[in-house]
Amino acid sequence: MERSDVEAERITFLNRQKRSKGAYVLYWMQQSQRSEFNHALEYAAHRANSLRQPLVVVFGLTGDYPEANLRHYTFMLEGLEETGASLQARGIKLVVMHASPPDAALAAASEASFLVCDRGYMRHQALWRAAVAAAAPCPVVQVEADAIVPVETASSKAEYAARTLRPRVHTHARSFLTEPAPAELRKSSLDADLNGMDVTDTARVLRKLRADRSVPSVTRYYRGGTSRAKELFETFLRDDIGRYTEDRNQPHAGAVSHMSMYLHFGQISPVYLALRLGEVGRERDTQKAAFLEQLLVRRELALNFVHHTRNYDSYECLPRWARETLARHRKDRREFRYGRQELENLRTHDEYWNAAMTEMKFTGYMHNHMRMYWGKKILEWSETPEEAFQTILALNNKYFLDGRDPNSYAGAGWVLGLHDRPWKERPIFGTVRYMAASGLERKCDIKGYVEEMKRLRAGATQPRATAG
Repeated sequence: MERSDVEAERITFLNRQKRSKGAYVLYWMQQSQRSEFNHALEYAAHRANSLRQPLVVVFGLTGDYPEANLRHYTFMLEGLEETGASLQARGIKLVVMHASPPDAALAAASEASFLVCDRGYMRHQALWRAAVAAAAPCPVVQVEADAIVPVETASSKAEYAARTLRPRVHTHARSFLTEPAPAELRKSSLDADLNGMDVTDTARVLRKLRADRSVPSVTRYYRGGTSRAKELFETFLRDDIGRYTEDRNQPHAGAVSHMSMYLHFGQISPVYLALRLGEVGRERDTQKAAFLEQLLVRRELALNFVHHTRNYDSYECLPRWARETLARHRKDRREFRYGRQELENLRTHDEYWNAAMTEMKFTGYMHNHMRMYWGKKILEWSETPEEAFQTILALNNKYFLDGRDPNSYAGAGWVLGLHDRPWKERPIFGTVRYMAASGLERKCDIKGYVEEMKRLRAGATQPRATAG
């Protein structure tokens, strides 16, 4: 077999099928929606060369993906169009089937000698891969392509907090910060007899999908695709990395990378980001370490959480101390109470919160410091903590481009005590961490942020990420 330089810890055989006499090697692309820095793709390419067969890539596109809507589909299709073109340039056919992801994989696997899939950590993603492995007529191999340190390598259990995972991932990170060498395909698959959807016509695809159209696309603010992700990251490294530690909690300052949505759809590799960050001069070491804390420790803490926590989307996923303290304060008086409809329509008394919700609804993004405040206020204003947890998740997954992600569930949990510790006791929150409007006023130019969001809502301005 032609040697692949993909680390062994990234590779997992999901079944014990022997290689069949298929016509091609199949890469079932679902999570890692890119043609570069993709360990699963390159592993499949090396396998195809070893078997002297072409490589075909299949993607299952369904209109009822859990909680997805027009906003998410548009961003994803923009990325798939670019990925398809770049795969074609390598002699690899991308077949986008209008089918559920596992059905698409199994349909294409009927003529495959070997099937490679990437990895997703959400419950339904793991079930899809298990179903395909059980039914496929050929070997199925899963390759981790969207984490720096594979989750089992980092830890065998759910970690309590960032401080417990941090030394583990840093111990292993250097071994996994390598680019998977692109393989030159010896045989083209462009003439493969497999029909799929034309993803170059986004509007037509969206009509065929009949997807939820209740939340509009945000192409005006954020466009999908690997090339766009790289442009934004280069802008961040050029203009903003020098003030990252000072300004990253300033919602009006724009000193952020905007990579979360691209990481969510697998349009950019975390390994690529970490390696590119490492090329920045040593005079930025403090800022680089702060960014790597978010990319490596915090992001992979979320992967650890959903992988080791079956009920990650349930209130019961919270640590016992948090549930107990919130239960003791369940009947505390709430000065303000808002239902989900009032929140979605920005009908609260808090102009800071309304500004954050404006950014979320109009752009699909919210500055992380405001996300924390946004979530804490929902807890403060909800009838029960259980209601708050579900409201946070519902709004997060509906409006954010990076919603429906391990970070979404870990973030919602953090609002109510996950990956945190007890703090000073107070009404409603008990010993769960509290955030006050006065903290925003003290730490950042929150009035400037409010004014910017008013202009954005009026159509007079755009977030910095759209520049260039």
